[in-house]
Amino acid sequence: MIRLSRLNGSSFILNCELIETIEETPDSVITTINGKKLVVAESAEEIVLKVIEYKNRLSLK
Repeated sequence: MIRLSRLNGSSFILNCELIETIEETPDSVITTINGKKLVVAESAEEIVLKVIEYKNRLSLK
C-alpha cells in the first residue's frame, strides 16, 4: 500500500498491486486493473519509487 495525494491536497492509500499503468498528461494518471483512473499530484517517477520502497519493505519481513 502506498500513500498518494489528490490534486486538491487530500491523501489516500492505494494498493499498488492494482496499478496497471501510469501516464503523465502532464498530471499523473494511474489506471488500475479494473479500469478506474486516479489523478494524483506525484510524478510517475515518485509513484514508481514508492512502489519499489513498499515491495522492498515486504521482502525484508
